[in-house]
Amino acid sequence: MEDYIKKIYAGILEGQHKQVAADVQAALDAGADPAVILNQGMIAAMAEVGRLFEIGEYYVPEMLIAARAMQAGLALLKPRLAQADVKSAGKVAIGTVKGDLHDIGKNLVAMMLEGAGFEIKDLGTDVAPEKFVEAVKSEGVNIVALSALLTTTMPNMKTTIEALKAAGVREKVKVMIGGAPVTDSYAQQIGADGYAPDASRAVSLAKSLVQA
Repeated sequence: MEDYIKKIYAGILEGQHKQVAADVQAALDAGADPAVILNQGMIAAMAEVGRLFEIGEYYVPEMLIAARAMQAGLALLKPRLAQADVKSAGKVAIGTVKGDLHDIGKNLVAMMLEGAGFEIKDLGTDVAPEKFVEAVKSEGVNIVALSALLTTTMPNMKTTIEALKAAGVREKVKVMIGGAPVTDSYAQQIGADGYAPDASRAVSLAKSLVQA
């Protein structure tokens, strides 16, 4: 069984999405525990992808390719994980704030979080504050992740946090923010719980927020 896990791990690092899907299916057919495939194959591989990014061996394209390979395997694994009642690391509502249509960074963060075992509710781009509020109320999310690539749309991060407060749900969730013009000091200024400069550190931040 270890061979399957090693193949899945290596396939994700190499971004071989068809091979990863085939190896996940083969592992499931051979009776592998879905939780073991997830934790030792996929989450471990994506953690290594994050490490390689942080030390400068991987760049955004490599991260994207690895994340897509992980998603190819995860699509097959999800139904089995649900059947086995495997708990997620947490549930994240993620979106690019109102007025902002950029989604590459947001998509990468979503994929990296999914690769780390989080359940993702992707609200897309140009997301109104009310949609984030609704996700907290109806989806039971632990974390709201806000992305902005423009200085002109950054204020809508604060507007969204204010909307969460007004709806009485701010205390139920942690809010993390990111995007090219965003800084840690801005996160503190608007009352967010954390800031991540890239997708790899977004995973570390999300893990620390759900444990806080």
